[in-house]
Amino acid sequence: MSSGFRPLVALVVFSAFLSSGCLFRSHDVPSAPAPIALKNANQAELVSFINTEANKIQTMSATLAIDTAVGGAKKGKVTEYEQIGGFLWLRKPAMLRMQGLLPIIHSRAFDMVSDGQEFKLWIPPKNRFIVGHNTVVAPDPQHPLENLRPQVIYDALLLREIDKDEAAFLENGTETIEADKGRKYERPDYIIDIIRGRWPNVSLSRKIIFSRVDLVPSRQFLYDDHGQIVTDVRYSNYKDFGTIRLPVRIEIQRPEEEYDITLTVLKMDINQPLGDNQFVLAQPQGVQVINLEEANPAPHANN
Repeated sequence: MSSGFRPLVALVVFSAFLSSGCLFRSHDVPSAPAPIALKNANQAELVSFINTEANKIQTMSATLAIDTAVGGAKKGKVTEYEQIGGFLWLRKPAMLRMQGLLPIIHSRAFDMVSDGQEFKLWIPPKNRFIVGHNTVVAPDPQHPLENLRPQVIYDALLLREIDKDEAAFLENGTETIEADKGRKYERPDYIIDIIRGRWPNVSLSRKIIFSRVDLVPSRQFLYDDHGQIVTDVRYSNYKDFGTIRLPVRIEIQRPEEEYDITLTVLKMDINQPLGDNQFVLAQPQGVQVINLEEANPAPHANN
């Protein structure tokens, strides 16, 4: 067989394999839904939105449905708790109180308050009263919901204004959207990266993600000084409260403590007067007090 004839034979054989389907497999590629008109904005417009909306809210009172789940990779399982009702009161610059009510009997499951510096957490079913500074981190894997802090709720509920010690940068990103039949596709979004401090002592403080469908925040990441995500918040189901548009579903994830808490707003009043007494939580008699400022706080009972 001549050297010129061999490549021709190989080509014929290879073509036969291709036509028979022996060398390849095909599959359908899911198509994205019909395109949605995306809105455009620049960095100045998004920063202005954050600051303007932040300044509109001074107080907040809300009736809530509260869903919680604890666990994850560290614990090896996730436990979801029955939904409970609750109430929330917030007053700037830093006051927050939130109560959870046990199902059916509607007695308090927890009551917590913060003045922006110190917090108090009362858990009546366990007869525990936990106090400490907002910055104290003491993860307790055996009692994960006792890691709940008022400051976490406060920081997740409201987009904080970008102040003079912070710098903001616009980043173009994408979000994963789930369509019908479990199909997923990518859709462009905007990300505002917020840096705190002054060079060389700078760190990433927050990321605020804007949906380009309606140009409202859909997610916020909050970081510690080491660049680790401490809080991951998702915002959805926006509604108008007068001149203010706010999400009525806020899902808060704390990856280090491994708990999720989702707040669904059933009723909300904005900028109504709230007195100091609304943010007072007195220590009940006979409770087990756990002071996180102490070097060796009292051990928990096995319950």
